[in-house]
Amino acid sequence: MTDGVPPLPPMEVEEQPTPRAGREFPCEQCGAALAFDPGASVLSCAYCGHKQTIPQCAEDVREMSFEELAAHIQVDNGVVGGVDGERRCDGCGAMVLINKKLATDACPFCGTHLDNPISATRPMMMPQAVLPFAITEAAAKDGFRKWVRSRWFAPNSFSRMADLGRVSGLYVPYWTYDSMTWSWFTGERGDAYYVTVGSGKNRRRERRVRWTHVSGQVNHFFDDVLVCASHSVPDKLVVALEPWDLNALQSYRTDFLSGFQTERYQVDAKEGFGIARKIMDEVIRGLVRRRIGGDEQRIHSVRTQVGNITFKHVLLPIWLAAYRYQNKTFRVLINARTGEVQGERPWSWIKITLAVLVVLAIIGAIVAVSKNS
Repeated sequence: MTDGVPPLPPMEVEEQPTPRAGREFPCEQCGAALAFDPGASVLSCAYCGHKQTIPQCAEDVREMSFEELAAHIQVDNGVVGGVDGERRCDGCGAMVLINKKLATDACPFCGTHLDNPISATRPMMMPQAVLPFAITEAAAKDGFRKWVRSRWFAPNSFSRMADLGRVSGLYVPYWTYDSMTWSWFTGERGDAYYVTVGSGKNRRRERRVRWTHVSGQVNHFFDDVLVCASHSVPDKLVVALEPWDLNALQSYRTDFLSGFQTERYQVDAKEGFGIARKIMDEVIRGLVRRRIGGDEQRIHSVRTQVGNITFKHVLLPIWLAAYRYQNKTFRVLINARTGEVQGERPWSWIKITLAVLVVLAIIGAIVAVSKNS
C-alpha cells in the first residue's frame, strides 16, 4: 500500500448455503411438511393456515425454545429390537444395550468389570438411521497395533498391549440437526495502511488500522450438525474421528446391530441441540467475519433466529480398545468407516527425559565444535 489512509473498499458479499431444492421442514404450528423458500418473507402452511414469518431485521429476531421448534416433529419411542437388556457400568456410567450372545463382564468403554445385572431395556427414541460397519475387526486390530507401536514416548509395557489386539465393535449414539438460521450483526471492519514515521536512521514504516462501523445479515442452512450423545468417550477423541460419510446412512434395521454392542444415548435431543447451537454459533461468527471483510474484524453483536429445525437419532460405528494402566483408563477409537485411529496414551517420563538429555548433549557438542573451529 502507499502511505496515507486508503479508501474503504466495499464489503465482500458471498453466497450463503441454502436448503436443497424441494427440502421440506415441519410447520411450527401443526408439524405438516412445509416447502422452504429462503427468499420469501412469509411461509404459509397449506394445512393449518399458519404463517411463519421470516425475520427481516434484527428487531424481528425471536428466540424460540427447542420445545417450540421440535414440538410437532414425530418422535417414535420404543425398545430397540434384537436387544435383550441393558447394563450400566459403574466405572464410566455407560448404559450398554446388550445382546445376551455378546454379554461380557468388562465394559467396552473403560474395561471396568461389570457387576450390575442385565436389566430390562427401557423405551427410548428409536434410531432413524445407521451407518454400517465397513472396517473389519482384523483391519481394526491392525490399525490399533500400528497406532500403539508408533507411540514412541509411551512406556514399554503399554507398547506390548498392541500384541493383545483386543477391540470391541460398538454403535455409538449421535444426534444430527438441520436448520435454517438468520443472523444480524454489528461490528467494525479494520483496514490496514502504512505510514512513514521518524527521520534519518529512525525512519520506518508503521502499520495502522482504520476502523469503520459495519452491520449486516448472514443466512445459513446447517445440514447434519453432528453431536455425540455419549458421555462414555472423550469429546476430543470423538471429534477427531470425523468426518463421517453421513451420505451413506441407511434406514435403521435391527440386523445392523447383530454382532455388535450399542450404547443408549446419555445426551437427550434437547441437550444435544444446545451443543449444536454452540457449533452453529461458531460457524456463524466465522461467516460474519468473512462478511465484514478487511484485514481485521471486531464483532460487537450477533442476533440469530433458528427455524425449521429437524433432527434425528443415528448410530455410528466405532471399534474401541480400552485398557487400564496404573489405575487409569486409556481408550483408542477407530472410525469403522474410514479406519481413522485416535487414542489416549500414557507417557514415559524416563524416555522423555533421556530424549531431552540427548538433544542437550548434541547441542553442547555443536557449540563446543564451533568454539574450537
